[in-house]
Amino acid sequence: MINFDYLTLLAFWHENLDFLIGSRLQKIQQPTRKDFIFAFRNLSESKKMYVNINPSYFHICFAAEENLTRRDIHLPKQPPMFCMLLRKYLESARVMDVRVPYYERILEIDFKSSNEFDENVNLTLAIEMMGKYSNVILYNSDTKIILGCAHNVGAEKSREREVMGTLPYVYPPSQEYKKDILRYTGELDYSRLNQDFLGISKSFEDMVQGVPLEKIKDYVEGENYTPAIDGDKYCIYSELLETPVTQDSVSSMIDNYYSRMQEKVLFNQLSLKLKNITGSQLKKVTGTLKKINYQISKKDKGEEYKKYGDLILANLYAGKDYTKSITVTDWDSGENIEIQLDETKTLKENSQRYYKLFAKSKDSRGKLEELHQELEAEKSYLEQIKYTIDNADSLQVLQEIESEIVPETKDKKIKNTEIEITDINGFKVYIGKNNRQNDEIVSKLSKGEDYWFHIQNAPGSHILLKVPDSNEPDDSTIFECCKLAKKYSSASESTKAGVIYTKRKFLKKPPGANLGYVIYKNEKEIIVGD
Repeated sequence: MINFDYLTLLAFWHENLDFLIGSRLQKIQQPTRKDFIFAFRNLSESKKMYVNINPSYFHICFAAEENLTRRDIHLPKQPPMFCMLLRKYLESARVMDVRVPYYERILEIDFKSSNEFDENVNLTLAIEMMGKYSNVILYNSDTKIILGCAHNVGAEKSREREVMGTLPYVYPPSQEYKKDILRYTGELDYSRLNQDFLGISKSFEDMVQGVPLEKIKDYVEGENYTPAIDGDKYCIYSELLETPVTQDSVSSMIDNYYSRMQEKVLFNQLSLKLKNITGSQLKKVTGTLKKINYQISKKDKGEEYKKYGDLILANLYAGKDYTKSITVTDWDSGENIEIQLDETKTLKENSQRYYKLFAKSKDSRGKLEELHQELEAEKSYLEQIKYTIDNADSLQVLQEIESEIVPETKDKKIKNTEIEITDINGFKVYIGKNNRQNDEIVSKLSKGEDYWFHIQNAPGSHILLKVPDSNEPDDSTIFECCKLAKKYSSASESTKAGVIYTKRKFLKKPPGANLGYVIYKNEKEIIVGD
């Protein structure tokens, strides 16, 4: 990922200078400690300036609503103290000037505001885009005294520059060992452009390898911007990229690039979190199932207890009460066997003891089989969750899964993603990508004569074939739906896989069942190959 550099900030400033000067700051929001949203209005237009000071992807731009959504912006119930400070001093204030100090990654916005005595006050908001030292600082333009900042920097954090309320605002230490490339006339060492010259980032150095000095000066002076994105790179000059995708503006380039990167980071973090949760639960269920299978597979002594009880009753005349054992003839094998007895009980009481052991064994086995069935259903559900996590293609899909399996997020309002719809021979076909979508397909979108498809005995998507006006699909359409069910399942790479299908009216969701779980009847199976 490319870091936000001086040249990009300068281009953003050039592009938005006319809009910002004279604008009024209408609203200030601070979703987290490291990002801000400033709503400006000017020239009959409102724009949201998004500022992120996270060291991993610090940047500034005017953000589109869809990109704010991609960043997963959520406002806290109680604004942070610094946000309250900014609102106190800057809300409804007018922008008087905007500047970027020479070769500094700082955007300074001068405001004319008023205090509680209705006196005019000149304030400056300094937005510093400097990696781990990025910050947002409010100071008095006349006295240079800092009123507050996003995070304080004390002497223990920096020996060069302290930043906190009541201290004077000063620029970061100058890089005196670097030269101004606009005034340079010598030879270039292209491997040291970042180390030798002000305003040249490492990424820009990589892009201008072999470019003549005068052309580099043109780039640094900032003329004829052609912002573009190329995969994990972006540049304000598209000609420096191999396969550029031109953007509408410098701001939209920054917005599109970093919102995608933020979404990717959030996606990977949430995916790992959900995989850990699901994996832990699946491991626990699998371990319990293994123990229960062992108990069930053990030799069942229930029938043996019943036989002992019968044999003792049949031989009451031949045995004695209060003995340790009795020898009787096993009517199955014809051989004599010795049955252990409780010598404190009569023969009849011993037979009743064995009958009780038989009843207990039968009851215990029934409970084990019932628990085994429940755990198998839970295992199937968790495997389905794991499949949907592995195949999720957006942050929003993962958030739907999170709201399903993480208790503290179940009440979180999440806008459901659109269910994918495709067309097969004129029929509308729905593809569920997670349990919420699968459940919606079965519960809300389907009718009795529609067809439902699913991979046999494996996690996968629910596929719904809508059948309008009893217009029955032909075999070709059915087979194409089966191919879809195989494609969107954990058996997608298998040479052959069975797909079951039945009409919606033969599906049933048991009370209290997990999302997406159904039982079915009257199903048919088709084997689908590569």
